[in-house]
Amino acid sequence: MTNRYNRHIILSEIGQAGQDKLSNAKVLVIGAGGLGCPVLQYLAAAGIGTLGIIDFDVVDISNLQRQVLFGTSSLGKNKAEAAKKRLEDLNPEISFIAYAEKLTYQNALELFNNYEIIVDGSDNFETRYLVNDACIITNKPLVFGAIYKFEGQVSVFNYQNGPSYRCLFPNPPQKDAVPNCSEIGVLGVLPGIIGSMQANEALKIILGIGHVLSGNLFCYNALTSQTSTLKISKSEEQIENVLKEKHHFNKRQLNLDCEIQTDEISIKDALFKDNIQFIDVREAHEQPKVESLEIINIPLKQLENNLEKIDLSKEKMIFCQSGIRSKQAVSLLKDLEISNCYSIKEGALEILSFINKRHCDRVTTEAIRSK
Repeated sequence: MTNRYNRHIILSEIGQAGQDKLSNAKVLVIGAGGLGCPVLQYLAAAGIGTLGIIDFDVVDISNLQRQVLFGTSSLGKNKAEAAKKRLEDLNPEISFIAYAEKLTYQNALELFNNYEIIVDGSDNFETRYLVNDACIITNKPLVFGAIYKFEGQVSVFNYQNGPSYRCLFPNPPQKDAVPNCSEIGVLGVLPGIIGSMQANEALKIILGIGHVLSGNLFCYNALTSQTSTLKISKSEEQIENVLKEKHHFNKRQLNLDCEIQTDEISIKDALFKDNIQFIDVREAHEQPKVESLEIINIPLKQLENNLEKIDLSKEKMIFCQSGIRSKQAVSLLKDLEISNCYSIKEGALEILSFINKRHCDRVTTEAIRSK
């Protein structure tokens, strides 16, 4: 063990006592994606005694551009389980616990109580607010990270009575209003940079060294290499509001489940319907292109001005790169009293695959009939 952590132990700021602190620490990482991968790698290499990993998603080939824990052999596997397997090879001396499930209001508090520090590597606002509120209720420090195209942010919330995420952003944006990296893209190395900084903050908290980014939001621009740090003021009101809802926290998931819209459809179910029209609401430059006589292309921003292209007699199957803009399109069309509109759950890549397969099946069937 001494040889493995020698470069830590010989640092006067850490020493054997500090390494023992790391070995006794318990850290939960939310998400094993772009941010979670570097966080997990460096915390595992540093010798964190127990690392929890929660992620319900599976590894997709589009993840490999930035999620460096995975390879082609990981495709189709649960990310938490795949990350655990890779990390056990990196450091077999520590404990890894994989939770192949979604973080919800019903399981968050119980889960967080088993750990000392929570590191948020999620990519959506719903989960960020859930993580923040659960950290306030369980009194756990939260290491926050976020990425957007070429820019990243890092901070530490709820640390030693410091500000929370809601002190910076009191309320979440409208659902599906802000695209994630599957919609707008992200520079592959950026999550590595930001995730490494998150790991650094977690280590500083455990070791009690340096200046923790509590009350500060560190911002980084990968194109210009410029950095800035914004001060965050604590809002007692925001924190008190969360604590007031403590006893109703677990019930919140039930309310969310009741709000789930029924206007989503899978591409498989969509293709079983006969009288349909596909509407691609992506921008003209986005790939892959889905070529079919059944598809019309109307970017979301232009949808309201191109209603004449929509066949009111058909069921409208709307899609985009990952499902965010298609939901917005369905909502817009509903407001305009256009019915029978559905958002396809899958993204353009999967839709292209299904449509091509259906076309090949039709050609094969016609060929057999003609013999």
